[in-house]
Amino acid sequence: MSIKTLPPGCNSGGPATGLQLRPEQTMDTHNHQQVRVAVDAMGGDYAPAEVVKGAVQAARNGGVEIILVGPEERVREELAIHDITDLPLRVHHTNQFIADGEHPAAALRKKPQASVAVAARLVQEGQAEAAVSMGHTGAVMIAAHWILGSIEGIDRPVGGGVPFALAPRTVALDLGPNVDCKPRQFVQFAVLGVAYARCLLGLDSPTVALLANGSEEGKGNRQSREAYQLLQKSGLNFIGNVEGWDLLSDRANVIVCDGFVGNVLLKFGEGLGAALARWLRERLASLLPSTEIQRLTDELQEMMDIEKRFGGVPLLGVKGVMVVGHGRCRASGIEKAIGQARLAVESHLIETMEEELAKIR
Repeated sequence: MSIKTLPPGCNSGGPATGLQLRPEQTMDTHNHQQVRVAVDAMGGDYAPAEVVKGAVQAARNGGVEIILVGPEERVREELAIHDITDLPLRVHHTNQFIADGEHPAAALRKKPQASVAVAARLVQEGQAEAAVSMGHTGAVMIAAHWILGSIEGIDRPVGGGVPFALAPRTVALDLGPNVDCKPRQFVQFAVLGVAYARCLLGLDSPTVALLANGSEEGKGNRQSREAYQLLQKSGLNFIGNVEGWDLLSDRANVIVCDGFVGNVLLKFGEGLGAALARWLRERLASLLPSTEIQRLTDELQEMMDIEKRFGGVPLLGVKGVMVVGHGRCRASGIEKAIGQARLAVESHLIETMEEELAKIR
């Protein structure tokens, strides 16, 4: 087994705020055949075993070089289970990681060398083009915010993506991180969503809409009504309000809402997929072979579950690619999340977000 070990190079004594890459550290990924992805080996419910397994699968797929961040001995024990001959894998040692039940901000202050922080710092220092973690979402967000820093014009990192496969050209955000939002943040969400739609969905002129309890102007609470006025003046391709069913109608390419509403919608969709799958299994039990029923119900649940389709989504609004996934992801989810990180880098997502934000400042 041939594994390289990176020397410790991240010795910050505490959280760094708003750090930027120096010009000499800026990476041109066109000069690399592979995108270097730092993977938090200790993040997730099934770490490190499933994380390492998924990282090995991603390395086999090609196009990425994996840097596994975590306790070297534990990571090596997991790697020994797999055939990694000639695979582009490295280990970056750190003994610290965020454990279940720890408060994310306090834990990161106490553990500056936590695996999620080190993975983010490798991106900030130019040793990796992207980072992936299935750890505590709050810890991933804080690490990204403190270490990578927010793009100018963005208050906090934003979670977004295509929530339902039934509407593959519709991005929704925020999907959880930002619960109490100011009207100006809806414009920020919209700009980041436009960048996402351009880069990851290939849309030239994405339409933007505001999620409300009616399509007419003036609908919604005070927050959304004020956001409506700001979006109208933003210069974006704003088409007005949309309602809940429009998340599945392809009426708009970017739909914005606060993280409270977005997360409820996301979890409702996941629950609906699971409930429909149970119903289908019962109704089809006497009509189709069990293997065919399982295939159909698995496909249905995947269509309604963003994590099952993508493994994770990039945090939007930070100065580097940081993909966060669900802690329950198994190896296949880790593999998909690494693929999302590669796609975000190769499609120049960060640069596009900066360009779109500059247009409205």
